[in-house]
Amino acid sequence: MKRNILIIVGHPDTESFCTALSEAYMKGALSDINVNVERIEIGKLIFDPNLKFGYRKRVELEDDLLNAQHLISWAHHLVFVYPTWWGTMPALLKGFIDRIFLPGFAFKYRENSIQWDKLLKGKSAHLIVTMDTPSWYNKWIYRHAGHKVMKKNILEFCGITPIRVTEIGPVKDSSMKDRTKWLDKAKQLGALGK
Repeated sequence: MKRNILIIVGHPDTESFCTALSEAYMKGALSDINVNVERIEIGKLIFDPNLKFGYRKRVELEDDLLNAQHLISWAHHLVFVYPTWWGTMPALLKGFIDRIFLPGFAFKYRENSIQWDKLLKGKSAHLIVTMDTPSWYNKWIYRHAGHKVMKKNILEFCGITPIRVTEIGPVKDSSMKDRTKWLDKAKQLGALGK
């Protein structure tokens, strides 16, 4: 049975280094004949990222979001590639998650209980996160705050586990040698299906 991998590019600029990393990952993944790969570039989607009424009132999903939900359901492994801005993901990626990781799709509250059902169980994920902050600073000063939100509060909440994180950076003022090394790393991760 083939393994289905979905790459979600969370940078709004479709010409970003995140896009190049996603392409390298995809190239590596496609080197395995037992893997199917699809990719979503959030910057190309047409949707309102604002969950206007929270969960109080349903807002119909745009076609691009319905397709994204279909691909997430199809995937065994999700790869999110995005930058760290102000300690977390870009607003467009957060809006994408707000709009499609909905009750009934990603999780379901239990009646008269503080418990919930995790509807995306059986899937794994990998976060490939670019940043301008050195990894040591993100670890010791910020305590990986942005990674924790994505891992614990979003993906694990919906049942996705295990979740790996690869930090890329600092990207600002990086050399072509650094970027080539990071692209090679993304390609290797794809070839391993991680």
